[in-house]
Amino acid sequence: MTLADYMAACLLDPAHGYYATRDPFGAGGDFITSPEISQMFGEMIGLCLAQTWLDQGSPAPFTLAEAGPGRGTLMADILRATRGVPGFLDAAQVHLIEASATLRAAQAERVPGAIWLDHVDQLPQQPLLFVANEFYDALPIRQFRRDGAGWREVVVGLQGDQLAFGVTDPAPLAALAHRIADTEDGDLVEVCPALAPITAAISAAIAAHGGAALMIDYGDWTSLGDTFQAVQAHRVTDPLADPGQADLTAHVDFAALAAAAAPAKHTRLTPQGVFLERLGITQRAQALAAGLSGPALDAHVAAHRRLTHPADMGDHFKVIGIYPDGATPPPGLTA
Repeated sequence: MTLADYMAACLLDPAHGYYATRDPFGAGGDFITSPEISQMFGEMIGLCLAQTWLDQGSPAPFTLAEAGPGRGTLMADILRATRGVPGFLDAAQVHLIEASATLRAAQAERVPGAIWLDHVDQLPQQPLLFVANEFYDALPIRQFRRDGAGWREVVVGLQGDQLAFGVTDPAPLAALAHRIADTEDGDLVEVCPALAPITAAISAAIAAHGGAALMIDYGDWTSLGDTFQAVQAHRVTDPLADPGQADLTAHVDFAALAAAAAPAKHTRLTPQGVFLERLGITQRAQALAAGLSGPALDAHVAAHRRLTHPADMGDHFKVIGIYPDGATPPPGLTA
């Protein structure tokens, strides 16, 4: 089977899939995301979206949506941070795009009154403020290794009684014809089949009705090299060793994401640390620190560093925004 089929089965199988059977977040899970590290992350995202709403004339009603909302922590922090923006919450209709029944239950506790959807193309046709934090990295990918003018696809199969990687015979691939110029024999390129249609649906809504989207994830401008990995108990592990028991991810190809944003506009790709600093996270951290001491203060300082420092998530994670032609980019990002 293709790597995409393997990832989809391991992550999304209704009975045995990773996301269908557990809450994977936090210290007791397999990984931790920015919203779980500190409330400051969600506060900055909320204020960015609220200012975008104000800049575009405060449309009402509008859709406030998140894809892959985890436990609902990020959306809960967004809603709390924007309570002081007159009219924002009254106009907002909260939608969460989530396939896991287990995670929907956790989200319902933190975001009461939300509307759940299975796919982005079910979003209402009205102004849209959208956020996806560590959503794209979990979408299934395919891998292709260059062989002359053709490509061998990496596949998963059985070797004896064990799962193993293999490759197909080389063949031309029209979808990767543009990568012949910037790759060499043996180079590996990853393709995410769902990335373009998901992004196009979001972008089409923004282009037609207004709003903006923030995509926050780890990755690079262009895919090159093997980034497929499994994480279990906060450690990288063999992705074939324990199907359905580990998180499977790959780096996001932001160039492909940007290309799918037309006819809406996209911002420059910006490191997460730079984005958060532009929004004022250090000033917010200092204000919160004033009421802390001892271990609580130490944990707070460590959380700020983890979110922003280049050696931590500050450079590893990137942000790209999507916004309507003729509008200003979301705060913290540049055209």
